[in-house]
Amino acid sequence: MKPNSGYDIIVIGAGHAGCEAALASARMGFDTAIFTMSLDSIGQMSCNPAVGGLAKSHLVKEIDALGGEMAKITDKAGIQFKVLNKSKGPAVWATRVQADRALYRKHMREALEAQARLDIKQENVEEILIDGDKICGIKTTPLESPLGKGGCRGVSGEQVYRAKALIIATGTFLNGLIHIGLENFPAGRIGEPPSINLSKSLHEIGFKIGRLKTGTPPRLEARSIDFSVMEIQDGDVPPPPMSLFTKEITNPQLPCYMTYTNAETHKIIQEGLKFSPLYSGVIKGIGPRYCPSIEDKVVRFKDKIRHQIFLEPEGIDSDEYYANGISTSLPREVQLKMVRSIKGLEKVEIRKSGYAIEYDFVYPTQLKPTLETKAIEGLFLAGQINGTSGYEEAAAQGFVAGTNAALKLKNKEPFILGRHEAYIGVLIDDLVTKGTKEPYRMFTSRAEYRLLLRQDNADLRLLKKGHHLGLINDEQYDAFLSKKEAVEKELKRIKSMRVKPQVINPVLEKLGGSTVREDISLYQLLKRPEIKYADISFLPIDGGGQVWGCNLSQDVVNQVEIQTKYTGYINRQAEQAEKFKKVEEKIIPEGFVYRGINGLSTEIVEKLEEVRPLNLGQASRVPGVTPAAISILMIAVVRQRRKKF
Repeated sequence: MKPNSGYDIIVIGAGHAGCEAALASARMGFDTAIFTMSLDSIGQMSCNPAVGGLAKSHLVKEIDALGGEMAKITDKAGIQFKVLNKSKGPAVWATRVQADRALYRKHMREALEAQARLDIKQENVEEILIDGDKICGIKTTPLESPLGKGGCRGVSGEQVYRAKALIIATGTFLNGLIHIGLENFPAGRIGEPPSINLSKSLHEIGFKIGRLKTGTPPRLEARSIDFSVMEIQDGDVPPPPMSLFTKEITNPQLPCYMTYTNAETHKIIQEGLKFSPLYSGVIKGIGPRYCPSIEDKVVRFKDKIRHQIFLEPEGIDSDEYYANGISTSLPREVQLKMVRSIKGLEKVEIRKSGYAIEYDFVYPTQLKPTLETKAIEGLFLAGQINGTSGYEEAAAQGFVAGTNAALKLKNKEPFILGRHEAYIGVLIDDLVTKGTKEPYRMFTSRAEYRLLLRQDNADLRLLKKGHHLGLINDEQYDAFLSKKEAVEKELKRIKSMRVKPQVINPVLEKLGGSTVREDISLYQLLKRPEIKYADISFLPIDGGGQVWGCNLSQDVVNQVEIQTKYTGYINRQAEQAEKFKKVEEKIIPEGFVYRGINGLSTEIVEKLEEVRPLNLGQASRVPGVTPAAISILMIAVVRQRRKKF
């Protein structure tokens, strides 16, 4: 078999992880090929047509600040934008965007097709090719492609593609098995074949593989829904963009709707459990704890008399609604009976039934923090193959894998974000250090320094790193520096400006705040919870002049307000992060021998050998490794260094 001309980097899978990986590696100057089973499924939103939400928008905005694509495509496809948790502190603010499913695919495919040094291949990857313990390529077979209605199908032979690095981002396609009631059939998504031989190839190489499960709800025909009896859920006006670089949202904005299950719904579900693959033992994979099926909700929360359902439009020109909240794998006839018991859905028609899908994943403790596998040099894994759920988690991993594959070929230092630097750092550290036995989902509670890792300051934290990688251009970087300078300048100015009691007290009385007896700085005023930046914008200073010295952007104003109001908390977390960083800097040498260290149990040695932590900080987060063991390990590392020198 004659090999094709090779690539620097090959990406398998064109979902959210694969697209970010391929774009990053090509933009960093490497000849890249992305392989997909269907060109029409590039950037497919297999489940909910939405991006962002609690904690997830932090990931998207971090990818954006680093030079990734997801936020930009989201803004091009967005049909409803909303900032959640606005009544709470900025650490948990989250942007959620309802997207047009077809537009998202269209714009992501256009981004890939327009990218220099990136080829798109529609072929089935059958086997990973390795030379010793290094990746050297892949073997593919063509997919049968219809040439027209009733036309013939063309098939050629196997192909070999050489590569210096390989990124696998196959989503739910590895040994995918779809369940609807007690019926099941192989598929990676409805209507698309699974990847069987690729999973077998990974197993034969020696990777430890597990089984997970996820699901999706039915899609409903819009004209059969009575929206008039439901609660309308509008987006924010004006729509807040997801990307730093989006100037305006141009798509028409659509509402979502909310309704509820009821006692009759729950009775139908209970009666249908005997036909549920989840409760009849057919499904073996572990499902997501934090996004359960409606069957799970009814069984586990028997005291709840109803559950929310959000009806979300699939697109501007689509006649389908996504029934968020009733993910199910019950039989089709039970699904129809169930949804018709819900207010507003009494006459509904189901366009596509809900289903569960089981798929293989690789236990992520077999990866380095770069997402390169420990066993095979040059092989990277990203997305659901690592045990995660969600588009955002997948895209973040794809970006990290793509940049690190490129940096490896450049013989440069790897790109690793710390837990104190980004939610992406938290995500990957959790995966490679703690592993997962269920679909991993990002939450703000997973981050120790969430007041530092807000969605609003992703650019202040990470855009410089994106510029260093070559993924943020000079124009974007200069604009960022101007914004940063404006924030610093305004903070300095409001600290120096003071107002007299007779000027500010009428404002304070109106806002319900306590009055002052002496001159007070604008900075001290803005620290008060009842005072907004707009309240002090045009106050006379020292008997004349105005506070507002220039037209500041809303982005700058937001930063000034947040950094002023939360300065004490931010400084405290920054101090904690600095202490954390010092522990993270205590490197454990590569190839460090754990066996034979007095005081370390066999169990702890096995855990450390499995994870191979980079430093003492990571070692302390390995499940089962005690503080006492870390103290022993610290002494052993120092002793080994002394022996070397």
